[in-house]
Amino acid sequence: MSTTSRTLGQLKEEQALDYLRAQGLQLVARNWSCRGGELDLILLHQQTLVFVEVRYRSRKDWGSALESITPRKQQRLITAAQAFLMSEPHWAHHPCRFDVLAIQSQAQGADHVEWVRHAFDA
Repeated sequence: MSTTSRTLGQLKEEQALDYLRAQGLQLVARNWSCRGGELDLILLHQQTLVFVEVRYRSRKDWGSALESITPRKQQRLITAAQAFLMSEPHWAHHPCRFDVLAIQSQAQGADHVEWVRHAFDA
């Protein structure tokens, strides 16, 4: 991944975090990684631990941001979430869910943000 892509990704993750905080979620961890994968954002929504995958697309011809969450990607996120819960057992008693926050670039300049709660099940 190029430095420009990495920087843009970090900016979009920050945009996603700001959006979710405005919705009342509290940050637990960001960019948590293990051998099995990485979790972009881990937040607390009421008493539910939320694992959020942030997806950004600048062009629709590559498919939507939501379409990029393949079954293989879902499995990697589930594996990483299990590793997080094993390494941080004080969170293990909380209900968990997987959300996707999709950011799609628009021709007008403003991004379209779509927050999909319960995007997939473990």
